[in-house]
Amino acid sequence: MSPIRTIGVLGGGAWGTALANAAASTGRPVVLWMRDAEGAAAAELSRVNARRLPGVRLGDSVRVTARVEALGPADALLLAIPAQEIRPVLSGIGRDLPQGAPIVICAKGIERGTGRMVGEVVRDILPAARIAVLSGPSFAADVARGLPTAVALAAEDAGLAEDLAAALSGRSLRVYHGTDLRGVQIGGATKNVLAIAVGIVDGRGLGESAKAALTARGFAELLRFAAAAGGRPETLMGLSGLGDLVLTCGSAQSRNFALGLRIGAGMPVDDARREGLAEGAYTADALVALAREAGIEMPIAEAVAAVIAGAKGVDEVVEALMARPLRRE
Repeated sequence: MSPIRTIGVLGGGAWGTALANAAASTGRPVVLWMRDAEGAAAAELSRVNARRLPGVRLGDSVRVTARVEALGPADALLLAIPAQEIRPVLSGIGRDLPQGAPIVICAKGIERGTGRMVGEVVRDILPAARIAVLSGPSFAADVARGLPTAVALAAEDAGLAEDLAAALSGRSLRVYHGTDLRGVQIGGATKNVLAIAVGIVDGRGLGESAKAALTARGFAELLRFAAAAGGRPETLMGLSGLGDLVLTCGSAQSRNFALGLRIGAGMPVDDARREGLAEGAYTADALVALAREAGIEMPIAEAVAAVIAGAKGVDEVVEALMARPLRRE
């Protein structure tokens, strides 16, 4: 039996709400913390997070609050805040979080400006924190509704990873555990960037064959980068690498794929980005910078970064990718 009884979730977006419901489905008390006091009060009263995840009722054991101190009883904290907001949020509330409770990072990205993985950002703010990362092929709506989903969770402490996986696993959400903290973070961050590229190809109407080819070549980029950055190959071949990439590159439910779809269809980049948060748009330039430092060639990621920055047009980067030199696969 897992020693983790009460779960705290930081972040009242769709993903945080979905994770709160998943944790509640195991029979555990859950405290869902939102930064927006008005939104938290409305969700607690109505039992629906109408703004972020409409139509999905909150589990009976989920308590919604904007008071950080309400997280005090939590034995584990799920950090479901967008990657670029983790540093400012934790800098503001970190000292008020329950001491000793492991922090499970559920965001996927690389911090702009510093090039640091999300786990490194948390470590900067909370040096003594016990950190884990949860990632894998999962849409918030599926998880919130109790549809079958499998994800990966990694912590450097194998025992902690096993305890957290046991606490979060239920009849529908299955959590597989391991110790490759670095690899799980790399898979989650990189696939978001690649999904934008595949969305652009789809939005341009270039066909299913082109989408499949770009997904496969994108996976090759992911593997090259992971090998140079300290991830284990077997991790990237699993749920948090290949599994997540396939899901994210194949459905408009993915915010990153949907962003690419809009750009490929001709919407200006700034307008396309205003339609919803896509972590890959923030991660792209940081990923490319890290790859260049490591001497790793990532032409698809570079193309996405160039389009997002407005440095190149869609047709220009698609043509450049198609004109890549032929070489042994």
